[in-house]
Amino acid sequence: MCTAIVHVDPASPVPVLLAGVRDEFTGRAWEPPGRHWPDRPRLVGGRDLRAGGTWFAVDPDAPRAACVLNGRGALPPEDARISRGGLPLLAAAGDGPQSLDLPRYEPFHLLAAGPRRVVLWSWNGRDLRERTLGTGLSIIVNSGLEGEDHAEGGAEEASMAARLAYFRPRFAAAARPAPVPGEPVATAWGAWTPLLEGGGLPRTDARALLPLVDLGDGRVWGTGSVSLAALAPSGVRYDFSGTPGDPAAWTAIP
Repeated sequence: MCTAIVHVDPASPVPVLLAGVRDEFTGRAWEPPGRHWPDRPRLVGGRDLRAGGTWFAVDPDAPRAACVLNGRGALPPEDARISRGGLPLLAAAGDGPQSLDLPRYEPFHLLAAGPRRVVLWSWNGRDLRERTLGTGLSIIVNSGLEGEDHAEGGAEEASMAARLAYFRPRFAAAARPAPVPGEPVATAWGAWTPLLEGGGLPRTDARALLPLVDLGDGRVWGTGSVSLAALAPSGVRYDFSGTPGDPAAWTAIP
C-alpha cells in the first residue's frame, strides 16, 4: 500500500502541497534523493536499485513534483512488463503517460503537481483516466482517489479503508501549512508534521499511515520513506525521511 496526500489552495502563497508515502518490501534496496538520472539532470528523487526508477521525483526549476502508486486492475504479461518507476520521471519532466505503451504497465495512479495544477492519471490495465484535482484535500491510495475503487474483502482493502477513515478527517481538520525554504521541518509543515510521523498509531495498526507488517519467512512490508513537496510559483521545497516516524530523520533536499 502507498498513500499520496494533496492539498490545493490557489489563495495560499504555497498553493500545492504533496506528500508521498512509499510502501515496499523493506529489503528492497534504494538510494536517497539525488540527481541519479544523467538523461534527466534536472530531476531529483530517491532511486530504486532494482529497476532504476523512482517513486517520487522533483524538478526544482519547473517547479514540479510527481509520484506514483500501484493501482488495481488487469496485469500485463510478465515478459512484457515495463517498470512503473519511470513514470514519476516522465511526469516531473512535464510529460503525461498518454503516449506510452500502457498495456505493458501494471495498473497505477500517477500524480503530477505544479503550483497551478495537479493532475491525476489512473490506469487500470484497460483504460486511462485523467483528472485535475480541485481545491482542498485529496487522498489517493492503491484503490484510487479517496478509495473510489474499493473492493470488498481482504485485509489490504480493509486497511486502506481504515487508513482513509482515520487520517482524512485529521488532515482536513489540521491547519494547512505553507512551508517556505529555511524553516525546520516541524515548523514548515506545522500541524501536518505529527500526522506524517504516524498520527500516534503503532505501525502495526491496520489504520497506520506508516505500516509495518511481518509477512513471515523474513519478508517485511512497510513504509520505507516519506517525501514532501511544497510548490509555489517561486520554487519548490522538498523534504524527505528515510526513517518514517522518526522526527529527527527529516532532511531538506536541495
